[in-house]
Formats: sequence, C-alpha cells, structure tokens
Amino acid sequence: MAEEFALDLEELRHLHEIAKRPRILSLLTSEIRNLEKLSSEATSTARASQIPIPAPIATGTTVSPSPARSYSPLASFSWDQDNDKVKIYVSLEGVDETKIESEFKPNSFDVKFHDIQGKNYRFAVVKLHKDIVPENCKILVKPKRVIITLVKASKANWLDLHFKEDKLKPAMDKEKDPMAGIMDLMKNMYEDGDEEMKKTIAKAWTDARTGKTADPLSSYR
Repeated sequence: MAEEFALDLEELRHLHEIAKRPRILSLLTSEIRNLEKLSSEATSTARASQIPIPAPIATGTTVSPSPARSYSPLASFSWDQDNDKVKIYVSLEGVDETKIESEFKPNSFDVKFHDIQGKNYRFAVVKLHKDIVPENCKILVKPKRVIITLVKASKANWLDLHFKEDKLKPAMDKEKDPMAGIMDLMKNMYEDGDEEMKKTIAKAWTDARTGKTADPLSSYR
C-alpha cells in the first residue's frame, strides 16, 4: 500500500509541474497533501506491524488452586434440653476458637472445626426438630469438649435433634372419621363379593343414606 501511494504521489507531482491553470494547480496540490498524509499513515502502520511482540516472562512460580477441605465425622456427641435451650456436647480435644466456622439458621445449623490435630471435623443438622433463634445460639470451647447451645424459638419439648414426621397424625385422622374405614371395607367387599354379597352391601348403603339404620353392616350380619 505504501508503494502505491508513492507512485501516485510521483505522478501527481509531475502533473503539478506541467499544469498552468490555477484551479488545476489547486486541485493537484490538495490531492498531493491528502496522499502524503495517507502515505505517512500507511508507513507507520507497516513499521508497527514489524515490531516483535515480547514473549511473556516466566516467573518460575506456579499458583495452584487450594484443594477443597475434607471433613471427618465426629467421634461422639450427646445432648440435653430444658424449656429454653438445647445443649449439644461434642467430644473433641485441642479445639481452637479461632478455627471454628459456624452458621445458625432458624431450622438448621452447621459447625466446622478446622485443623484439629491435623484433621477437619463437621457437625451439621440440615433440619432441626423445632425452630431456633439463630442470633442467640453460641459455642463454648472446653479443654476436652465443645458445647453448642441452641436457643429454642418456643418452649416445646424436643423428641430428637432431627425433624421427624408425626406418625400419630394419620391414626388420629382415622379416629376422627371412623366411618371412612368402614366404607373402604364395604367397597372392597363389594368388588370381591358374589352377586348376593353385592345386593346385601348395596341395600346397606341405601339404608345408611336414608337413615333407616345407624350401622351400614347390620343388614348382612
């Protein structure tokens, strides 16, 4: 590109030397200036492209990402409670308060013990039996154990640290509606019975709906 500009400039200058009319001379002068500017820019670009890019200098040190910590389960723990608090006793020696990482939430907690005699330990409950007050919970370090105090959100008695479904609830629901179990039994007997059984159960259903009998099974006992 720079060579083309040089040839064009040479020819324009030659024309400028032989031109006589003022307008032609002015046009040629303007075009020569434009080409000189373009030629200069093209030359600068060509020189810049020839400058070698310095290779990155190796520092001799490689930074590797720190490995993820691994945690061991706790050897043993116990717990008790009163109306206001739940206390968890963790058997662990050599604990440094500065190496404990804890997180308390309304229905869970997570406590990590770092670099305890070369090991990391973790104790967490993802869903507690009842809610707690996170900002009031605390950790106390003793020479041979750690005490985690959970402050109850209500004065309810805890059956366990972990949340468990109330197994008594389905049974209580059935007690509230004893007829539901009887009707299910009659439906099963109707589906599996012979024609005589089906007639008897159908009559019992009809009598129960019209109020003729209080016991839907009395008609075929």
